[in-house]
Amino acid sequence: MKPINTLLISTLAACSFSSATYADTILHAFNWKYSDVTANANQIAEAGYKKVLVAPAMKSSGSQWWARYQPQDLRTIDSPLGNKQDLAAMITALKGVGVDVYADVVLNHMANESWKRSDLDYPGTEVLNDYAGRSSYYADQTLFGNLAQGFVSANDFHPAGCISDWNDPGHVQYWRLCGADGDVGLPDLDPNNWVVSQQRLYLKALKDMGVKGFRIDAVKHMSQYQIDQVFTSDITSNIHVFGEVITSGGAGNSGYESFLAPYLNNTNHSAYDFPLFASIRSAFSMNGSLNQLHDPKAYGQALDDNRSITFAITHDIPTNDGFRYQIMDPQDEQLAYAYILGKDGGTPLIYSDDLPDSEDKDNGRWGNVWNSSTMKSMLSFHNAMQGKTMTMLSSDQCTLLFKRGKEGVVGINKCGETRGVTVDTYQHEFNWNIQYQDVLSTATETVTSRYHTFNLPPRSARMFKL
Repeated sequence: MKPINTLLISTLAACSFSSATYADTILHAFNWKYSDVTANANQIAEAGYKKVLVAPAMKSSGSQWWARYQPQDLRTIDSPLGNKQDLAAMITALKGVGVDVYADVVLNHMANESWKRSDLDYPGTEVLNDYAGRSSYYADQTLFGNLAQGFVSANDFHPAGCISDWNDPGHVQYWRLCGADGDVGLPDLDPNNWVVSQQRLYLKALKDMGVKGFRIDAVKHMSQYQIDQVFTSDITSNIHVFGEVITSGGAGNSGYESFLAPYLNNTNHSAYDFPLFASIRSAFSMNGSLNQLHDPKAYGQALDDNRSITFAITHDIPTNDGFRYQIMDPQDEQLAYAYILGKDGGTPLIYSDDLPDSEDKDNGRWGNVWNSSTMKSMLSFHNAMQGKTMTMLSSDQCTLLFKRGKEGVVGINKCGETRGVTVDTYQHEFNWNIQYQDVLSTATETVTSRYHTFNLPPRSARMFKL
């Protein structure tokens, strides 16, 4: 095994993404059918998205959203959200309008089917019989391997047992994710040679289909050994890889120090920027200050720009009771989007869900955020400012004002009354006598003197561009 430093250098060399590529916005089409993504391909591109993250492409069953994260087999794509043919059609449609496809991948565990069987043979007799009975159909859905045989067996799992010490990486990466009431948990895969070889074949097959990025689900629960063995340079070359490691803060936070920092230090992957999200939530809280967003990275409370997936909400937050406290006030969430789409650095991820009525606790709140006029206006600003340097001009408890090159200015006011922010236009090299137009309203600003005051209405954002 290569020393870590050598491994990182060789892996980094295999990637050839520009900072602009990393900054392109991802639409997280959470729980969307692949055919629905295909049907909306033109609208997705016209809105300004450059990537779409879709549900795990594998064999899974059950109508619940969480069933998509319980693999029965990685060798074939067949779930209530679509099959291999649907995925291929979606990739083709999006490629035709200049949008890349990112796939969610689940490599830590297999489905918990203890409610109907006691063995750990996957995909199980029931599914294998279905393969045999519909062999022509499944021939068209196969990614790799021989569906007449099993995928993994009892020898390919860690012993049964639930995680109890969530601060111990060894415990978190070896034992099972379990629910309440005696749930035996998700069978945790042992990264032996067979398992690793199959997972590599899976990722390679998706890549060969045209997938351009991988979101690694439950990466916090995977050992560094497994990550290194699966995500080899031939897999990661020209692929944007990122994982979700949930923390409640950045440097100094136990989750960050034990899980997120090691993941970033030992890979070239990106990650959800939970440190920045914690800063955003704190800044927009009742007693918080937008000063916290002046330069959070300087204090270890945000990830490096080219490793950061920025967001205002993820799919786990509204769908899991234990995370719902992180849901922001709708207006604050919109202001947070103005911040992450207005600023430089990071890959913005915009969440949109398509949940069954029985599972939707928020009355479709996020269903159409992706295509709202406000979001499309923010995306137009973000795309226009690609590559423009960011200069922070002012911050206090209520307001944040920053500049993008000479072409853009973003102002945010979280408080309940209009605030004025005065800047030295000589010092910050503003263009004079040229009208700046806010993409979110009809407001305009024209700088005509050295000291210019930007008036920011209550509970609103301004995204001015020339």
